[in-house]
Amino acid sequence: MDISAVQALLAGASGSLVGFTLALVGGGGSILAVPLLVYLVGMPQAHLAIGTSAVAVALNAGLGLLSHARAGNVRWPCASVFATVGVAGAFAGAAIGKRVDGQALLAGFAVLMAVVAVLMLRKGEPVPTTTVRLSRGNAPALVGAGGATGLLSGFFGIGGGFLAVPGLMAATGMGSLNAIGSSLVAVTAFGATTAASYALSGLVDWWMAALFVAGGVLGSLGGARVARGLAARRGVLTRVFAAMLLALAVFMLVRTLA
Repeated sequence: MDISAVQALLAGASGSLVGFTLALVGGGGSILAVPLLVYLVGMPQAHLAIGTSAVAVALNAGLGLLSHARAGNVRWPCASVFATVGVAGAFAGAAIGKRVDGQALLAGFAVLMAVVAVLMLRKGEPVPTTTVRLSRGNAPALVGAGGATGLLSGFFGIGGGFLAVPGLMAATGMGSLNAIGSSLVAVTAFGATTAASYALSGLVDWWMAALFVAGGVLGSLGGARVARGLAARRGVLTRVFAAMLLALAVFMLVRTLA
């Protein structure tokens, strides 16, 4: 895909918006990447947008993982099982997604966005952090949750953090902070798997991905600063973002079904 100067600016701006949103409201922000690439930047194919966004998702999640790992928030044994099983699901999901019609894929993506918005609106208060260990008791639940999350992540080209966090909490009983840090192991792995699958099919625009990631780094720095100042209003910000997701989901459905 040949990139014009305007598209390059829009790609950087879109990446900044995603990075800013992720830093401000947390999980779910990366789901904006595909609709921004399709409807704002003007990528001609849904599959190309999904493959390109997967690269950005993997890199951004990897950066976040480094921060959480240094802080000791990652429960590596549980995260490793969840991610390893999920990679197989992500590979299968990406293979299936590439065979689905682009417009149908965008319609399904819009439905997923609506579901994410509802889940964000219903999200309760964080659970106190607890220390958990991988055991025979929680391993089956980790395998099931990881596989399902990876499948959806690969199919839609999303990070899946909004599914991984509650999945890890339900499977192991770990607190929200550990679940967020541990989920980034899976999100990084799922994004890399999806990106590799799409790249092998020639469905990644590397220049666009680089611009998107660069914008995301700048946006996340700004979002982190704003988030510290608005920490007491995080719940309000999340609800506003969820409402925006619902509106965007309706817009996408109208566009794809028209």
